[in-house]
Amino acid sequence: MKRQIIHIDQEKCNGCGACARACHEGAIGMVNGKAKLLRDDYCDGLGDCLPACPTGAITFEQREAAPYNEAAVQAAKGGKTIPTHKFSGPVEHAIAHIEEAVLHDKPAAQQRWYAIKIFERDDKVLEQLQIPADVMQHIETDIKAAETELDDDAESIITNERYVYIAQVIKSCYKKKSAGKLSASDKIDKIVTNRWLGLPIFAAVMFIVYWVAMVGVGAPATDWANDGLFGDGWHLFGIGSSAYSEAADEYTTASEAISGYYELDTEAEDFDADTALAEMKAVTADSESTTIEVEDEETLAINDMTVYYDSIPDDADEETTIGMSYVDAVSYFEENGFDEPDPADYGVWVPGVPVLVGNALEAAGAADWLSGLILDGIVAGVGAVLGFVPQMLVLFLMLAFLEACGYMARIAFVLDRIFRKFGLSGKSFIPMLIGTGCGIPGVMASRTIENERDRRMTIMTTTFIPCGAKVPFIGMIAGALFGGSAWVSTSAYFIGMAAIVISGIMLKKTRMFSGDPAPFVMELPAYHWPTLGNVLRSMWERGWSFIKKAGTIILLSTIFVWFTTYFGWAEDGFRMLSDEEINYSILAKIGGAIAWIFAPLGWGNWQAVVASITGLVAKENIVGTLGILYGGGDGTVYQNLATAFNGITGYSFLVFNLLCAPCFAAIGAIKREMNSQKWTWFAIGYQCGFAYAIALMVNQFGALFTGNGNVLGVIVGVVLLAFIVYMLVKPYKEATKLTAKIK
Repeated sequence: MKRQIIHIDQEKCNGCGACARACHEGAIGMVNGKAKLLRDDYCDGLGDCLPACPTGAITFEQREAAPYNEAAVQAAKGGKTIPTHKFSGPVEHAIAHIEEAVLHDKPAAQQRWYAIKIFERDDKVLEQLQIPADVMQHIETDIKAAETELDDDAESIITNERYVYIAQVIKSCYKKKSAGKLSASDKIDKIVTNRWLGLPIFAAVMFIVYWVAMVGVGAPATDWANDGLFGDGWHLFGIGSSAYSEAADEYTTASEAISGYYELDTEAEDFDADTALAEMKAVTADSESTTIEVEDEETLAINDMTVYYDSIPDDADEETTIGMSYVDAVSYFEENGFDEPDPADYGVWVPGVPVLVGNALEAAGAADWLSGLILDGIVAGVGAVLGFVPQMLVLFLMLAFLEACGYMARIAFVLDRIFRKFGLSGKSFIPMLIGTGCGIPGVMASRTIENERDRRMTIMTTTFIPCGAKVPFIGMIAGALFGGSAWVSTSAYFIGMAAIVISGIMLKKTRMFSGDPAPFVMELPAYHWPTLGNVLRSMWERGWSFIKKAGTIILLSTIFVWFTTYFGWAEDGFRMLSDEEINYSILAKIGGAIAWIFAPLGWGNWQAVVASITGLVAKENIVGTLGILYGGGDGTVYQNLATAFNGITGYSFLVFNLLCAPCFAAIGAIKREMNSQKWTWFAIGYQCGFAYAIALMVNQFGALFTGNGNVLGVIVGVVLLAFIVYMLVKPYKEATKLTAKIK
């Protein structure tokens, strides 16, 4: 067996380094300005270095090599062996320089490991070795040369080299059945992980997920939970519901038709059916038609509708015409009476929880305060939160499927290209992905990030992603103010992503977080159908965590909110208050004292402020608090919310509570992971400040667009926007070592 042995004539060598660059196995390196054979067993015998050398200093000699088995025996007799991974030529060249420059005092078996860590610019190793500045500067020249030639940062180069080596080892160990053919996963990845198509596909997938969860499947289920289970009740198996809906719609249409020519008030104390019917029959019309205002049940919009007195013309516009004439409406009430249709008369009617509890309390003769606590506090508050469980379960189910089938791993790969441009590693996506379920494990997942700067920045930004606890709040705002639009729910997710991107860019421009992000390496599993059990288990674990919180933290919070809402100092002293006296409550006093802070955001009312504060205990509390504070009076919670907010101020309220500090439990996780009180307060302060700035700009620019802008508010918004833009375009100053105080 023959093998090639390299000879380098030092007298002929001019130090050009052409041979070292031509050697892709790292057998040749430059030492003290001369080419030197680093290890002859690295040589692949291809002779690429021969034509590269302009002076003919390199020659090859063929020698007999011992058989492999004999070589193995001799190696075993030689004592302990150290396996060495061969890097590419530029890397080996730099490592050889590092070993020669600073590692003479280290054991031979450790020199290569230390050299690689120095090449990676490992902070802890550099701190341990205390390399002189002039020597480090010399080493940096070699490292930067390798980075320039390989077009990547040092840490990523080492990571990639290792995976290339692993791939080579695997390739030599097995043979693919269909060599040269793309697998099904590879074919899918050519589209899913495409540089240009990856992000649009991701956006489309997330929109579908949120549409199905919030509108398609989740909305009907949530409507049943809110209107049925925690409302008046529902028809068993849906039997009779369609007939009741038709009867109720007919009653509503008749009432609207009557209102065009006669003021009918069936709730009046002196109402008499016979008298009202006689008066309705006696009405004569001055015109064939009239116009009334009708409120849309879903969007709460006011629409002008036409009512015809005698008959509806064939060419009447169905969308703007009441479907029954006044004369027909009078006949309807004469035949059916003035009582609204009773759902119990259609199919099997199951009363809702509030009805059952209310009947039980009434039968037991419970005091007013106790009934109020249970019905308006516990049932209304907790029920408002639990009513969104169906939407959450559907969302968790779909996210669990995407995770289990392997798609989310691809998204982490795709987003790494984006994240790295913004100062974050693709590893940061993993905590953010987990954070869609709960911010606590999301924050804890940041432990996988080795770089301390990246880890802290990930902790600060992970909770921007809407977690499961924020889903009910998002659903409430979307349903009450935007007609249940899926775009609102989807926008909340991408607002969180945008906040992460903007924060990553800005924070990387500061001294505390400057430096290259850590490389992201992740195995992409083949696409596969996940098992039903695993998907359901993941969904249930996330959902059950939410339900348990509703039964503990949220329950206590709703009791506190109810007490402070319905007790206060009225004109006659401290007592329980009615719905009309809530402005005198303890909670109103607390919220009113700080409401001015949030006035520039468009919702400087104490109810919204208090809801945001209780959201710090648990984000689900926002829904429970709003359910209590806006649940009284004649209208529903949604109707009262639509009165208190418009589209702009409501979206500002949504944005602030999405981006501000998370719940207390998540804050505790941040403190544990930061391991520093100062860093914890810095994270909370940044989150709240960033949320306030974005919400202010949403309100002020939105008001300006609709012609209701405030000059001072707009100026402040422009200043904030200018600052953010400045931080985004500010030149990036690289740092290679963490120098900021962390404790």
